Amino acid sequence: MNFYIKTILSTICLTCFSITYAQIPNTQYSQGVSYISGGVGEEESQAILAEAKQWPVLLELSQLENGRGVWIFGAKIKILNANHQVVFDAQADGPYMLINLPTGDYQLEGTYEEKVQKRSIAVKSTLPQKINLFWRSS
Repeated sequence: MNFYIKTILSTICLTCFSITYAQIPNTQYSQGVSYISGGVGEEESQAILAEAKQWPVLLELSQLENGRGVWIFGAKIKILNANHQVVFDAQADGPYMLINLPTGDYQLEGTYEEKVQKRSIAVKSTLPQKINLFWRSS
């Protein structure tokens, strides 16, 4: 009887753990800057958002389609430093992108469906920031 109770409890614990633990995508690198891109599916989105507290920059990428906002993937993200040198250049694999930029001032350029958006950002070591890039559909 004791064996069955332990087996059932172990199964319940493993099931709960696997439901609540979602894998975040692998860390990638562009120009030596680490980043994570993804957020396809609810579990992956939640995992990335939980991880975002550890990263200086979180990008959220969306588009207005049929009167409502929808998440997008495939946007091209380029970041230039204060000397106008490209320090990051990658394509988003989902609606979220975590970027580990060092402290400093940057120009962010997001391109989606040939439309470019630009933002000036100031990365501070103690203050993670969320940047929304929102495109209007053609």
